[in-house]
Amino acid sequence: MGIEELASAQCVSCEDAKPFTVEEAQEALRPLPGWTLKDGIIEKVFHFKSYLAGLGFAYSVGTIAEEQNHHPDMLIGWRRVKMTFTTHAIKGLSQNDFIMAAKAELAYLAARRSDPRNG
Repeated sequence: MGIEELASAQCVSCEDAKPFTVEEAQEALRPLPGWTLKDGIIEKVFHFKSYLAGLGFAYSVGTIAEEQNHHPDMLIGWRRVKMTFTTHAIKGLSQNDFIMAAKAELAYLAARRSDPRNG
């Protein structure tokens, strides 16, 4: 599954789901460049040319997260945003984490296209 196909999926309730195994998570990360798997989370640091560009990106992902009802932890720093996904309801990773990571990737690409100085 490519990043566009993954990003086009919708997050769903996963309270009854089982967390992904390490192998399932590694496979699900394949289309997501730069994302790393650590102890039941996936994370990536996105880089920007300005602090405000990072804030704008974080806001855009926050808007998507509200629509999908699946929210990342974000740490906004100078010219970078660290994004972490996990599914707290199942104490591990679900398909929703990878869907939202793909949506974040597309938001990052859109931000770079709109202002090449941001990437």
